[in-house]
Amino acid sequence: MSSQPVSQVQLRTAMGLRDVVLFFVTAGTNLQWVATAAAAGTSSITAWIITAVAMFLPMAYCVVDLSSRYPQEGGIYVWTKRAFGDFAGFITGWTYWTSNLPYFPGVLYFAASNALFIGPRGWRGLADSPAYFILASLLGLGLGTVLNVVGLDVGKWLTNAGALCRWLATLALVGIGVVAWLRLGSATDWSLASLRPGLGLRDVIFWSTLAFAWTGFEAASFMGDEIQDARRTIPRAIFASAPLIALIYVAGTASVLVALPVGEVSALQGIMQAVERAAQRIGLPMLTPMVAAFIVVTALASVGAWLAAVARIPFVAGVDRYLPQGFARLHPRWGSPHVALLSQTLITVVFVFLGQAGTSVKGAYNALVSLAVIGTLLPFLLIFASAIKLQAEPAPAGAPRLPGGRPAIVALALLGLFTTVSSIILSAFPALDEANKPLAVVKVVGLTCVTVGAGVLVYAAGRRRARTAARS
Repeated sequence: MSSQPVSQVQLRTAMGLRDVVLFFVTAGTNLQWVATAAAAGTSSITAWIITAVAMFLPMAYCVVDLSSRYPQEGGIYVWTKRAFGDFAGFITGWTYWTSNLPYFPGVLYFAASNALFIGPRGWRGLADSPAYFILASLLGLGLGTVLNVVGLDVGKWLTNAGALCRWLATLALVGIGVVAWLRLGSATDWSLASLRPGLGLRDVIFWSTLAFAWTGFEAASFMGDEIQDARRTIPRAIFASAPLIALIYVAGTASVLVALPVGEVSALQGIMQAVERAAQRIGLPMLTPMVAAFIVVTALASVGAWLAAVARIPFVAGVDRYLPQGFARLHPRWGSPHVALLSQTLITVVFVFLGQAGTSVKGAYNALVSLAVIGTLLPFLLIFASAIKLQAEPAPAGAPRLPGGRPAIVALALLGLFTTVSSIILSAFPALDEANKPLAVVKVVGLTCVTVGAGVLVYAAGRRRARTAARS
């Protein structure tokens, strides 16, 4: 497969406002977090609201401001580079990129787990099979990679289909829950006392996961040069998608709890368990495989959306020569950053096997989620800091005016910094039911340190290449 330098093949403008709104619905939500929240009980509804104020609102404000000021390809890489220099920009992009590599198999595990509900009950025997989950992850990863290599104008249709299926799955879940409640009552207690969130270690660790679930608005900015009028489109898409995202999380969690008692909700299969139980209770068992298919499509779409978004980070780093120039190459026919896409897919395959090593399927899933949470939150420290520092620069003409102006942006960025630091610390703690807690901590903390250290070495190598080229 031949390719040409970025100067000869240009990125294609492929996404309009509708595409970006659907992208945010797909990239900014994941039904695995609905299952995780429901497993914690009715107090998770209150926790959703608290973490939305602590993370969702600060992220929305800061990304609207930064994306309207600096809408270029690369997003957070460009913002932090402008605020704090080349090293900060590279490390922000590097940690964000590498954090998504374990995120992909985590979502694919979720898709594979829910796919078992599409077929007969005999399929459920694969729920504890590492071989099945590894194979399913590799197939899903291959699908997302191929569609995005063909081009964003093709890959976006998987993202759009995922957003539609996410809504269909949520509406089906809510509808089944309402019918079950009206006919048979709720399977979970909804007293005021049950809605009060706890303050124990387990509770606040759970809050850090929900805070992570609210992220995703930063993703579309990576593809700024491929979005029509990105300076205006991205903020408008954030305003349009934010209430939809919140509704999916809160209504979806409540519906699972109506259908299932708290003690029976699984973080991997909780949604489908709820759908199956409620569908049987109301006499509509055929809904179970249909909703399972919706969830599988939407999970695969999440992988496709994030593969497309984060591949632009090594692409831009290749343009800046901090990564080998091959990363800056675009496919001669499809105009996609195929080298960056294929490279991150190969690395993700390694994470699929590393996550499973020495643990159960559930243990692998928990480790992959913790790796993704910590790695993704690290660059948010610099995003919020950049939003504060760059307020000193005048906003360009046409940038949206946010309520409260600069004081509100600075205050919310400080709140986002506090939430991010707290979530990073708490995410390092292993799950209470993890059989091998020391191994889980070593995996999460060790691999995080390795990826950050590798980024420093890659940056140093890139600087040496740049100095050598300048002397030549």
